[in-house]
Amino acid sequence: MQKRSEPIPAEETVAAPKAAAFVAKALADENRLRIILSLAAGKKPVSRIVEELGISQPLASHHLKELKRALLVQVERSGPFIYYELADPRIATILTDLNRLAADLLANRTAF
Repeated sequence: MQKRSEPIPAEETVAAPKAAAFVAKALADENRLRIILSLAAGKKPVSRIVEELGISQPLASHHLKELKRALLVQVERSGPFIYYELADPRIATILTDLNRLAADLLANRTAF
């Protein structure tokens, strides 16, 4: 059985769900999740993300823009190249946990 996390302090109970919803909305797309998992391995240019995920460059750029807007990725320019990396390593950990939870829930589902 997993240990429960500490309760959210009273002063954060209103702001925390709003902030979580802001981030969750950005994660509500399979391609964005795949991009985050790709960036968990380290900083990459758009061309590398496109190659790894087999998506178009405009689609990758669109999703990276949304992830940047949601503060989940950071951008670094180096000459003609633009590199993306996760804004915080906890993002990959949370996403890994979410993937495991989703797999467990779906494996135990008995009705549709």
